[in-house]
Amino acid sequence: MHSKAPLFALISSFVLILMTFAPASPAQNSAPNPYQVPVMNGGIGDCSADFTVTDNAGAPIYDAKVRVHIVYGFMYARKLDLEQGTNIDGKARFTGLPSRTKKGLFFQATQGDREGSAFVDPDKTCKADLKIVLEKKSQ
Repeated sequence: MHSKAPLFALISSFVLILMTFAPASPAQNSAPNPYQVPVMNGGIGDCSADFTVTDNAGAPIYDAKVRVHIVYGFMYARKLDLEQGTNIDGKARFTGLPSRTKKGLFFQATQGDREGSAFVDPDKTCKADLKIVLEKKSQ
């Protein structure tokens, strides 16, 4: 009986060499679209929250971090933390949010030394459109 191990090793080595020297596809080299609204899916419900994050003058803030701590489920024993950055237009979206929470959803946004927040009760507003104005953090 002949062993197939040397043939397998030879083919594996050849494939590895090809993968090492193969040019990268154009899709891998393309930069992400800065206008596409980033979406974070919590996967725990049908509600959503769309955000526009701006400064005091109304200018959109790029790469502001929007965070939410969710307490949900039976006896509100489950917890989930989500974070999403904003696009160049200051927009971000959370989907898959629960329709019932213990105390609603409190979203906090930060970027550098600025912060802001928004609140929504998904029992009353399942599809929320929220605006957050970032201001200097108080000392």
